[in-house]
Amino acid sequence: MTPDDALRTLATTPRLLVALDFDGTLSPLVDDPMAARMLPAARAAVDALVAAPDTTVALVSGRSLPDLRVIAEHGDDSRILLVGSHGAEHWVPGIGEIGGDEDAEAIALRDRLRAEAEALVTEVPGAWIEPKTFGFAVPTRTVAPEQRAGVEASVDALVAAQAPHWRRRSGHHIVEYAFRSEGKDAGVAWLRDRTNATAVLFAGDDVTDEDALRSLRPGDVGVRVGAGETAAAVRVDGIPELAELLSRLARERAAVGERVARE
Repeated sequence: MTPDDALRTLATTPRLLVALDFDGTLSPLVDDPMAARMLPAARAAVDALVAAPDTTVALVSGRSLPDLRVIAEHGDDSRILLVGSHGAEHWVPGIGEIGGDEDAEAIALRDRLRAEAEALVTEVPGAWIEPKTFGFAVPTRTVAPEQRAGVEASVDALVAAQAPHWRRRSGHHIVEYAFRSEGKDAGVAWLRDRTNATAVLFAGDDVTDEDALRSLRPGDVGVRVGAGETAAAVRVDGIPELAELLSRLARERAAVGERVARE
């Protein structure tokens, strides 16, 4: 499927959901995760889609919900839905965060393993542990390439020994461990039901986005940003190309809305 085919598929659907990964999809990958921000072209495209008729925009990220709100510069008055922690956390306009508390035992294990993981990597230059709502991650972008495998292996062994039921995910220079097993497929399913969408566009750049891409239905469109094996029907080279695709989609949706209003 070409980008033009995708636009024709999505422009006229009655209720469109545009669900987007953040890191590597709207924002470049950076050494300091909390410094990530949308490229201006991506921000403009997202804003245009938010304003388009019968179109809902959502961010679907592995980030914890509070961190996602910071990097997305997402205010309380935003019309953008959020799915954090790969599908385990949700934020809805006009309502805010929804969901239940985790049990005390799971939280206690999370905190203990975080502390032990921090002790394991403390002597490795550039290595650190990123807290997550339901676990933690080991970013290795700032670790020397020859030391990355050792850092990951040491934390892998820790989690395998003490929390073998946790889900392990790997991405661009990051390994994440969580006691919740939801993937981005669950996040997209939740959004589809919440918005009663008749079609979905999902875009992502990493292995963790493939859960969502594989879950798409006939009439939906998956977009892979960058290289790598993918279930997506459309591939774009990078963030600027995705931003152009999203901007064109917003224009098409607006034009369809104007035609309907005149009829």
